[in-house]
Amino acid sequence: QVRLAESGGGLVEPGGSLRLSCAVSGAILSINDMAWYRQAPGKGRELVVDVSEGGRLNYADSVKGRFTASRDDAKNRVTVDLQMNALRPEDTAVYYCYAGVVSTILPRNRELWGQGVQVTVSS
Repeated sequence: QVRLAESGGGLVEPGGSLRLSCAVSGAILSINDMAWYRQAPGKGRELVVDVSEGGRLNYADSVKGRFTASRDDAKNRVTVDLQMNALRPEDTAVYYCYAGVVSTILPRNRELWGQGVQVTVSS
């Protein structure tokens, strides 16, 4: 089994902070990429940040300088946290975690998505 679980999110005032966490666990051989995407009402899903296995980070321009991602690779468990500071109303969206997993059991290659967590920035 390979499992992906998201946590965090909620309601915050503009300028506030929130932290999201995504954990992949189970029969993991490797995870090349983990990422956070978001989808605002009436809009398509967009990349927020991609974190490679080597720790290379690729942020969307709209969140650079405000959001910070960190990745922790342990045996059979990989987590990516997203610290979101200086939040704006336009950051309101459902945030989804993604993981490209190579598993030790069949099927080997898996693309996992979380169910999404709501982030609402409003006064």
